Amino acid sequence: MAEDYYKILGIERGASQDDVKKAFHKLAHKHHPDKGGDEKKFKEINEAYQVLSDANKRAQYDQFGRVFSAEGGPASGWEQAGWAWGNGQQGEGVEFDMGDLGDIFSDFFGGASPFGGGRSNSKKDIKRGKDIQVEIEIPLETTLKEHIEKIELAKQVVCHRCQGQGAEPGTKIKECFSCRGTGQVQQIRKTPFGSFTTIATCPSCKGEGTNPEKPCNVCKGEGRTKDRETIEIRIPAGIDNNQTIKVEGRGEAGRKGGKAGNLFVRIFIKQHSAFERKGDDIFTTVQINFSQAVLGDEIEIKSLEGTSLLVQIPEGTESGKVLRISGKGIPHFGGFGRGHLYIELKITTPKKITKDQKKLLEELRRSGI
Repeated sequence: MAEDYYKILGIERGASQDDVKKAFHKLAHKHHPDKGGDEKKFKEINEAYQVLSDANKRAQYDQFGRVFSAEGGPASGWEQAGWAWGNGQQGEGVEFDMGDLGDIFSDFFGGASPFGGGRSNSKKDIKRGKDIQVEIEIPLETTLKEHIEKIELAKQVVCHRCQGQGAEPGTKIKECFSCRGTGQVQQIRKTPFGSFTTIATCPSCKGEGTNPEKPCNVCKGEGRTKDRETIEIRIPAGIDNNQTIKVEGRGEAGRKGGKAGNLFVRIFIKQHSAFERKGDDIFTTVQINFSQAVLGDEIEIKSLEGTSLLVQIPEGTESGKVLRISGKGIPHFGGFGRGHLYIELKITTPKKITKDQKKLLEELRRSGI
């Protein structure tokens, strides 16, 4: 899409996360397909929100603009390099810039290139724990209020013996002899272009620049061990199906005291036996008899919360009529207020009736009803 994400949501580039949420909520309700909105416009709004509501994706978008994938950041590989070879005929050389060639050499040799640029991992990146993605299913009624879900994960946790340092308690952590603490070593590689000196991750310390004098007996110098951990997840009110919650620092523990990864929890909503959710509105069907439809009545139904609601059926109600009860739907995610409850009335035709009931109905039929 050609339009800017900020323009799609109608906000300034310096807008806060709260402003992003408010703008999305307002536009999503206006353009939701279930409410007669434009599906294409709704998809644009949702795409913009998915990027701008995530701090990392937003930073990448601000830096790289449209050369960006909402799933993984800026474009990479050949698409990003943008270089081209000639056809090999005389007088037709090779067109490239040195930064792009650096990326190519980095792909070949696994380290930084002699031309500059290329890929290099910092010590923090090397030690950082992996992110974890899980899926949980929750009942529809739990979306009415903020609540806590507990999940148990088998993952890498900080070693209890060395507290993540990777060394036996009381022993020292020394500078790596191979790389002299830099975490990198030089390698000379021969290529069709000649010999080049490349920078690679030190195999001895794995890029950390240090080694324990005596590795921890429990984690073998990793600073982490495999274990099970129970984590509490705060589920906000109004969360919808297929939304994802990010929990900072609750992914895999990092190596040797490195930063932990993040936990991403994808939410799925169970189907309810009586209510169907559409956006922040909920729908249900109630059966009424013929006399209630003709004469009108006040009936009692159960709300999604489980409490009783008194519903007034107007006289002369036809089968399929829909009643609306304001503010009895799903809370607006990240905002104020709630959606509505829609009740479809269906007139029930009895399969069996008594003699007296049949007599009364015959009298009604003769009277034209």
